[in-house]
Amino acid sequence: MKPEKRLIYLDNNSTTPVDQRVLDTMMPFFANNFANASSTHQFGVGAHEAVKKARNQVADIIGAETNEIVFTSGATEAINIAIKGVVENYSEKGKHIITVLTEHSAVLDTCKYLEKKGFEVTYLKVKSDGLIDLDELKNYLRDDTVLVSVMYVNNETGVLQPIKEISNLTHSFDALFMTDATQAVGKIQIDVDDLGIDLLCFSGHKIYAPKGVGALYVRQRQTRIKIPALFHGGGHERGLRSGTLNVPGIVALGKACELSKEGMKSNAEQIKTMRDYIESKLLLISDTFVNGNISHRLYNVTNICFVGADSEAVIMGLSNLENNSPLIAVSNGSACTSASIEPSHVLIAMGLDENKAFNSIRISLGKFNTIDELDIVIDEVKKVVENLRAMIH
Repeated sequence: MKPEKRLIYLDNNSTTPVDQRVLDTMMPFFANNFANASSTHQFGVGAHEAVKKARNQVADIIGAETNEIVFTSGATEAINIAIKGVVENYSEKGKHIITVLTEHSAVLDTCKYLEKKGFEVTYLKVKSDGLIDLDELKNYLRDDTVLVSVMYVNNETGVLQPIKEISNLTHSFDALFMTDATQAVGKIQIDVDDLGIDLLCFSGHKIYAPKGVGALYVRQRQTRIKIPALFHGGGHERGLRSGTLNVPGIVALGKACELSKEGMKSNAEQIKTMRDYIESKLLLISDTFVNGNISHRLYNVTNICFVGADSEAVIMGLSNLENNSPLIAVSNGSACTSASIEPSHVLIAMGLDENKAFNSIRISLGKFNTIDELDIVIDEVKKVVENLRAMIH
């Protein structure tokens, strides 16, 4: 048998490896402390206490109160509970929703579903750098707007939207402001009060916790937001999400939030240095450019167009099992939509033509990457891109 190839993983925006400290924290809740957190016996109370601690850790990373945190199976579920819940409960105010063309499919597909149910959705365009135009938002806000949902950090480009300004505008029309902060939580400082966020969603598996656990923040102070349950039975999670709690996952999410908060500054500096390094080297390849605003973006991601090199072919070339080079994992956009061979809806919304959208690669770094790995990646990308371009000419 061949020895396993070394892996260089640069797809942290689609998922991250589980931090060993997170794994160590959650393991006892599979084997020894396996009680149901709703049970009233002493064994159950122990599990309940562990969930309570995790709820504190999650609330702490976004400046929320513990009674504002609802545990879910991930951001997609949290988004569904939030959007469907708000429009159902606030339909007396109106049936108008505003979101953005570059949102994750979890938001876009939920909005498309609601359009069939008689809701009106405005999809804001973005400028060529991926940012929305605040004046356009202002023009579309109406008295019957119930919800504005704008993603904090774009998963494909890393572009950061001006969340505070957006929430101020939203509130001036008495609408609620929600953000999908899946790529932001744990990476940058977030204070839901300072930013004026009413609802916020995120997933554990983007911050070194396992897949299958996430959280929804629902504001209960100043304005108390009421949303009806999507699941019924048992009344868990303040009645918003019935079902036996995933104690190991919740404990893991809590620990991951705690570690992210502790390491936020040092991780940011280390990862940004690596991102800037690999980006500057790859841009030396002819006919390349970065997609998205480079001053308003998160420090861990670069989305680069290699004109004339098909991204699928680049991905395959970098994960070639035949040669001796390491297996390199990069992506061409959102993992949730990669099953469909469509150009990235984010890049198309930014005005790229289909060819250039199909020539774009996302490299997203994490805290376990090293500079040494990047030199290998730079060499391999050059080789693969040059070979692909040579085949065309």
